[in-house]
Amino acid sequence: MTPAARVAAAIEILDQIIAAARSQGAPADRLLSEWFRQRRFAGSKDRRAIREIVYGAIRACGPLPDSGRAAILRLAQDDAVLLPLFDGSAYGPAPVVPGEPIAAGGIAPAWIEQLLTRSGIADGEAAALLDRAPLDIRVNALRADRATLVLPVSGEHLPAPQGLRLPSGTQVDQWNAYRDGQIEVQDCGSQLACAALDAQPGETIIDLCAGAGGKTLALAAAMQNNGRLIAADTDRSRLSRLAPRAERAGALISETLLLDGGREDRALSPWYDLADAVLVDAPCSGSGTWRRNPEARWRLDPAAFDRLTSLQARILDMAAQLVRPGGRLVFITCSVLDAEGADQVDRFLSARSGWRAVQPDLPLGTARGQGIRLSPMRDGTDGFFIARLEKPW
Repeated sequence: MTPAARVAAAIEILDQIIAAARSQGAPADRLLSEWFRQRRFAGSKDRRAIREIVYGAIRACGPLPDSGRAAILRLAQDDAVLLPLFDGSAYGPAPVVPGEPIAAGGIAPAWIEQLLTRSGIADGEAAALLDRAPLDIRVNALRADRATLVLPVSGEHLPAPQGLRLPSGTQVDQWNAYRDGQIEVQDCGSQLACAALDAQPGETIIDLCAGAGGKTLALAAAMQNNGRLIAADTDRSRLSRLAPRAERAGALISETLLLDGGREDRALSPWYDLADAVLVDAPCSGSGTWRRNPEARWRLDPAAFDRLTSLQARILDMAAQLVRPGGRLVFITCSVLDAEGADQVDRFLSARSGWRAVQPDLPLGTARGQGIRLSPMRDGTDGFFIARLEKPW
């Protein structure tokens, strides 16, 4: 493909991504993969170049663009190589017309930028939310140890006890260590969020928003497969992925609970007041993971955000019923917005006599409210809010 043809392809893919963002359709990575699958003529260099243009344009546009062409014209303001490729050549994009619309720049839609500012996220720290994410892995302590595991590529030791950082693009899923369950792909911040729970062998622990089980597997390793570990979620598809992952990792999951949204108490009531610890990795805006999914900020609107914060509050209330007297609850969101972090904890504590927040003892993070916030600029991790809450005896 010619450079101009690659730009035309990126415009076509961006149009699909923009339409999907409006309709809550497929994510960008899936649309890219499908586009490449249907066009075998695009070689590896073509795919790499097109992907770079697509994600560069997504990061360059704050609000949702009107079109893929407008998005790339925004990117072209920072990349002088692109504009001459609008040359009208065969398979290339048409020449730029004077006064043609150009997408708006910025970090995010204006209403989200206001929330970032109110949450103390501005300037470089806000811009870092759209940087490229590193590739972090966790050595699975049930199968191996970071100190002795030999991998095809040496990794940088991370502050997380079993964490390693590898060069971006490393195909770890092709390694024997991955196939044998010795390593898992997991951001350093996510690993530290699990460490904040301080899971111990012999305990009863509930992962209340387990999803596909990334954090559940980390908890099983911390527990040394000794105790009761319950994974619960309302998403049948995601929860179904846990069993094969657990088998590969050698992780023992005592029980999986498929919850009926709005009627969660039917499945959870037998566990009331029994858990030594509950992990709540609550559904959120994902503002802390924009480095990996930058188009996610186009999929939010104020009404959806309000629904998320209401859901977070309800899940916290459910989790509190599961914790035994003297037990603990760790609340996590992969967000840097106070409405999904510090404000939620303040609301929770104001409604419960005797509960208290205890700052997690973590090697990274900055105090925010009654918890800790991790951010890409300050900590080199995804953005997270982490709070540890303890129930009175």
